[in-house]
Amino acid sequence: MLRYVAIRLVSAVVMALLASGVIFLISNFVPGDPVLAQLGDILASDPAVVAQWRAKWGLDLPLWDRYWIFLNGLLHGDLGISIATRRPVLEDIVQYAPATIELATVSFLLALVIGIPLGVAAAVWRDSAVDAVARAVSLLGVSAPTFWLAFIVLAIFYGWLGWAPGPGRLDPIAFPPEGGTGFFLWDTAMAGDWETFQDAAAHLVLPAIVLAAATLGLITRTTRAAMLECLHQDYVRVARAKGMKERVVVLHHALRNALVPVVTLGGLAYANLLTGAVMTETIFAWPGLGRYTFRSAAALDFPAIMGITLVVSATYLLVNLLVDLSYAMLDPRVRR
Repeated sequence: MLRYVAIRLVSAVVMALLASGVIFLISNFVPGDPVLAQLGDILASDPAVVAQWRAKWGLDLPLWDRYWIFLNGLLHGDLGISIATRRPVLEDIVQYAPATIELATVSFLLALVIGIPLGVAAAVWRDSAVDAVARAVSLLGVSAPTFWLAFIVLAIFYGWLGWAPGPGRLDPIAFPPEGGTGFFLWDTAMAGDWETFQDAAAHLVLPAIVLAAATLGLITRTTRAAMLECLHQDYVRVARAKGMKERVVVLHHALRNALVPVVTLGGLAYANLLTGAVMTETIFAWPGLGRYTFRSAAALDFPAIMGITLVVSATYLLVNLLVDLSYAMLDPRVRR
């Protein structure tokens, strides 16, 4: 097992280096002129100003030299300076990451808590009303576009019914505790500020539901299919023949084996929630990495684009490693 973990760690480092090269090339060959995007038409027409700007951001250097500077800074934890914010990219990522992690984690837990029991129930009571509901939820979650679902829930629960607060993480008159981690639920709970905690939780409901919809549909469908396959295996028939309770047969024997594909899907889904919340964060004015990515791309802020994309790559590599290691906990054959 230790040898397997060492091999995966080495391969992850190699993949990260390869990803850094691909990310650098794509970011530098993206259509558009960052000079025009940052300086505007008037200043961009002045050759002296353009030359000074290119020298300041290293755009006058050869491509290989720029990549070496980028890689050297990366090895020292330096992702460069954002052209748009004039701050280190790493500081921007650290500032915006807690909002995205909090939203993605709540969405993922919501999808797991609803999707796995719903998929199990749909498999146990196949072709029943529960199964029909599970298939409808799965179909709606997978097929509904994120922007459409976001506008619908905002219009109904905020605009029409008034049950939910508006976009953002807090009301305009509310403030998070000073010197916190950026995770508002954790910070307010630790500070004992339950009024702000309720406000932060209320603002989290609608974007979490929208972001969890697609993952909920996938987890429900995968759990149902895996459970249907496991319930027809010989070891389940043997367990029933021994007189075991149906609850023990389903939860202990069938569900444990059915969770292997669910873990694979769940790991990739969580990574996708962490890195693919651009539309949700933009619509709900959520100050996370997705919104920061959108603004960086619109401003052709290539240092920020490279830094964010590198964080996305590292997230997928880490999640894949954790998913592979979790197989050993669920399936003893993997350990052997």
